[in-house]
Amino acid sequence: RTELVRFLGVRFLVDTNDMRTVTTAAAIVLLALALPLHATLTVTRLGCNRQSGDEAVVQGDITVGWQLTSDTDGDRQTAYRITVRGAIGGETVYDSGRQESGESQHIQLPALDCRPGGYCWQVCVWDADGQPSPWSTTQRLRIVPPTLGARWIGAITRTDAHLPEGRWSNGDFKKEEFTQAWAGVDSLSSRSITARREFTATGPAIADAVVYVSGLGHYELSINGHTVGDDIVFAPLWSEYDKTVYYNTYDVTDYITAGDNAMAVLLGNGFFNVQRGKRYSKLQTSYGAPQLLLRLDITYTDGTTQTIVSDTDWRYTLSPVTFNSIYGGESYDARLEQPRALLPGYDDTGWTQVVATEGPQGTLTPQTAPPVKIMERYDIKTWSYIIADSIEAASKRTKRVIDPSAFVCDMGQNLAGFPELTVTGHAGQTVTIIPGENLTQQGACEQRQTGRQHYYEYTLRGDTAETWHPRFAYYGYRYLQVEGAVLEGEPNPDGLPVISGLNSCFVYNAADEVSTFECSNTLFTQTHRLIERAERSNMQAVLTDCPHREKLGWLEQDHLCGPSLLFNYDMTAYVPKVIRDITDTQKPDGMVPTIAPQYVSFGNLFDDSPEWGSTLIILPFMYYEHYGDPTLITDNYDAMRRYVDYLTQRADSGIVSHGLGDWYDYGPWRAGFSRNTPVPLVATAHYIMDLRYMAQAARMTGNTDDEAHYLQMADDVTQAFNSTFYRPDSCRYGSGSQTSNALPLFLDICGDNRQRVLRSLTDDIAAHGNRLTTGDVGNRYLFRTLADNDLNELLYTMLNHYETPGYGFQLTCGATTLTEQWDPRNGSSWNHFMMGQIDEWLFRTLAGIKQQPGTNGMRHLVIQPTLVGDLQWVEASTQTLYGNVRVRCDSHSTTVTIPVGCDATVITPDGNSHDIGSGCYTFSY
Repeated sequence: RTELVRFLGVRFLVDTNDMRTVTTAAAIVLLALALPLHATLTVTRLGCNRQSGDEAVVQGDITVGWQLTSDTDGDRQTAYRITVRGAIGGETVYDSGRQESGESQHIQLPALDCRPGGYCWQVCVWDADGQPSPWSTTQRLRIVPPTLGARWIGAITRTDAHLPEGRWSNGDFKKEEFTQAWAGVDSLSSRSITARREFTATGPAIADAVVYVSGLGHYELSINGHTVGDDIVFAPLWSEYDKTVYYNTYDVTDYITAGDNAMAVLLGNGFFNVQRGKRYSKLQTSYGAPQLLLRLDITYTDGTTQTIVSDTDWRYTLSPVTFNSIYGGESYDARLEQPRALLPGYDDTGWTQVVATEGPQGTLTPQTAPPVKIMERYDIKTWSYIIADSIEAASKRTKRVIDPSAFVCDMGQNLAGFPELTVTGHAGQTVTIIPGENLTQQGACEQRQTGRQHYYEYTLRGDTAETWHPRFAYYGYRYLQVEGAVLEGEPNPDGLPVISGLNSCFVYNAADEVSTFECSNTLFTQTHRLIERAERSNMQAVLTDCPHREKLGWLEQDHLCGPSLLFNYDMTAYVPKVIRDITDTQKPDGMVPTIAPQYVSFGNLFDDSPEWGSTLIILPFMYYEHYGDPTLITDNYDAMRRYVDYLTQRADSGIVSHGLGDWYDYGPWRAGFSRNTPVPLVATAHYIMDLRYMAQAARMTGNTDDEAHYLQMADDVTQAFNSTFYRPDSCRYGSGSQTSNALPLFLDICGDNRQRVLRSLTDDIAAHGNRLTTGDVGNRYLFRTLADNDLNELLYTMLNHYETPGYGFQLTCGATTLTEQWDPRNGSSWNHFMMGQIDEWLFRTLAGIKQQPGTNGMRHLVIQPTLVGDLQWVEASTQTLYGNVRVRCDSHSTTVTIPVGCDATVITPDGNSHDIGSGCYTFSY
């Protein structure tokens, strides 16, 4: 019987003979009641001046942004309201009122004064229906003081240490002038020290305490015995110390107690003070001995304040770190520890009064880029002793006497970092740990190609179980060779120290990882993992080339792998630091060195290469395209212009002929200098890119005369390029190599010859058995050219194999990070990310995540996944400024998630197009 049934005030037409319909009706009502009356737009992830998290450090202009989530597809922000309050008093100092705007990023706030405790800001927004959101959480803003009012202090001045001026390369080590210059250096200048100071908190309850600190090269700060900074290492970030010196800002309110307190700072050398010693070092140069600058501001609940600074009232002693070098490793003698010295009430009259040092020349600057931290730990996977009969041969191979107790641990992952040891033994016993990427034939750790000798020594204090890891050195390694100890549970007839725990600490920059990638082809999924692990290993204070032998910021990979970095990580605060390193390193004539910071010169051939220097031009535009923030272009316009003008001065009739070219290209030889492609072709192609970008930069900055000038120059150089390198008889450029033809195709300067040049490119690929011949520079342009010309099936074939050249061969060889050479057996490093350009294809083409041409900021997207070859499915995500973009595509459907504030055109594999707003959508076909 059908009746009209009322349930909780809602009427349903149901068959009362079928109680299932009644039950279903009730369930529908309950579900409806559980839903909100309108869509809920929620503010998430506040950020200020490119810093997310609970607190942002601010100097100068203030720019804020936020992300949004909604439970309704197509929702959007129509207005916002921002308030700023004092963090201590809570009084409102700024209220934007309701602003009719859909913008949620790059919102400018008025200037704020430095005040105790700083400020807290929050925002609420209105949705598409005009309904307000709840207020967001708050983010604290700390406006740094204009000056710190402290003094640089240390154990010895640069003058008294007799440290030589200038920068010395490894090529100078055997020269007489080098030996003489360093012969008289006081050994105290390379020793790690601990400086301390006690103070009394004089006020009532503490409302806020903040410390500003820079310890050069690196420091570890403790207050009342508690280390400040959660797993942070190698602080502050490296810089061009003659131009910029970073300091860190920490909220230490919870560390300060009423009454007596103690601060102690452990100092080490880092890149600030590289002295060779008797271990490996790629370079030797010093900006001064270890030194400290510190200011602590305490604000009490009654409004009074107290400031403690570094001055000559501090005292120091030599620390338990008896040797430390960023290249050579670290030695630590736990018997020298004075744990009471970290606490108030310690009698430090036996310590030495510090001296005021000259301090570095660079401008003191708050560090806003993320710190380097211990981010992951790996346990022992397998281990084995070095066979006694092999010790002599292994010692000869490694050029060090290996102790008979030696055993080697496979930690399972190649990484940048250091070991962490937990050990028990007698006072004075020493454990030595040697890291290595690979093993000798005898099974010992091999450092021949990555810098030897690099090792760690720990001398036990001998009371209870002791846990230690280095503070001021790291290395790139997979294996750990341990000498002078045994693993717990192993026979120990000689009474050696017993190791109960051994970890690899994976150390890298704490910039958030914001991506995922998987597909049905395990080769490509594993390739992405290789690239990600290599990028993380080399994402330190700078984007290093490798984490062992050099640790230097070679620049070309920053833009050639730039799309991968931007897809994979939150680079909002990291890239500006990279660009500052470059502008700080730029020479007076405009030249940009291949390395920044430039701690060492390798000579003119390696110092100046356009593909490397052009990072100053190209990377800010990649940043602008990805984040919609033009300030790296507008703020560095003069530096960019000086570099392009430098290239112009070096050009001959428009052709730039110097540089490294397509470094590490592939052929039947040990990779190195470009051999497949003319160096002038590669250099001039990048010169054309730079000129085009400079015309855009001129337009963005209102320099109309410059715009016309650089546009005309770009046309002139393009004509010169075509006249010089195009071969009409063969319809190819230069040598006809893959890089030779891919570069002009990528630049779209082939004119009417485009299809013929493209055919020449594919013919060359076929002639090489559908294998690539490109190197560090050519990879990106080859991959993009094939993808942009719908030749993804060919590219898939070129990469979907386990032979060399290709990523699969590295996996076959057991690599866990991307290697320097296509054939890792011939390479000197198994942890480089410079060949990682394929990641751009994985995200941009296979997953199909890109943006509408002519737009920036990843707000107006094109999602066009591509299933090629035998690929069955692909799934990827990346976090934009506005939120998470996610794509999953298989042969039956495509599912897309678009964040609030964005829209997209989705083109499914069947060719259909769908225009969507924010939300989650599935398209079947």
